[in-house]
Amino acid sequence: MANLKDLKNRISSVKSTRKITKAMQMVAAAKLRRAQEAAEMSRPYAERFNAVMAGLAASVGGSDSAPKLLSGTGSDKVNLLVVMTSERGLCGGFNTNIVKKARAHAQELLAAGKDVKILTVGKKGRDQLKRDFGDHLVGHVDMTEVKRLSYADAQGIAKNVLDRFDAGEFDVATIFYSDFVNVVSQIPRAHQIIPATFEASEDEGASTLFDYEPSEEAILADLLPRGVATAIFSGLLENAASEQGARMSAMDNATRNAGEMIDSLTIQYNRSRQAVITNELIEIISGAEAL
Repeated sequence: MANLKDLKNRISSVKSTRKITKAMQMVAAAKLRRAQEAAEMSRPYAERFNAVMAGLAASVGGSDSAPKLLSGTGSDKVNLLVVMTSERGLCGGFNTNIVKKARAHAQELLAAGKDVKILTVGKKGRDQLKRDFGDHLVGHVDMTEVKRLSYADAQGIAKNVLDRFDAGEFDVATIFYSDFVNVVSQIPRAHQIIPATFEASEDEGASTLFDYEPSEEAILADLLPRGVATAIFSGLLENAASEQGARMSAMDNATRNAGEMIDSLTIQYNRSRQAVITNELIEIISGAEAL
């Protein structure tokens, strides 16, 4: 009977777990809608901003008057990796995939004789990276208290990065995040933000000419810091949608696995119960025959 009791307790425990994972799946689905909308709404602005900045950067070229954020320091010796992950787990391989890409990039840089510094945004990335790159961690941004992402959050991270650049702490900065595709697909990305890199839009007419007031250099000097904040904000929004999509998928899998385990345990429980009843009947019949 003790075995039956253990099985019954296990079934009850798994049912409780299934209720939790199902609830977490529903919460993630609700949050995903908002996060996906925010990420999709930010993409047109980010793409247009990138197109304008690409035109300005192309016109300035490699002139001596180009802003430092565009031209760089003239070296790529010291690299800052800004690894953006979530504060919570239970979201499948979302955090692990971002960290894996950042770790591979860091190892390539170190193998090439470069110096690596890591700034983490989100607890999960810091916890994973400090095992192998604890000596390279130079800072951490805690997002625990952030309930809904805003541009001000990205500006705070951008100011941290820009202050370090102005202080000469690094030459190249790259952000790592996960690009949201759909619920079951989130692609880890690496995007260099310092020196700034821009991809020219295909629909931008090559023959279009613009007159700028003030000069292109002055406009770039003002917009490039905003470009860093915009890239970080876009990455944070993509991360938020990717996190909820990954959590929704992971909790759906966990719920289905719990259901399969309950079915298996129930069959095992019924067979054990049937065996116990059969043994008791045999004992009763044997005792009656003995009399």
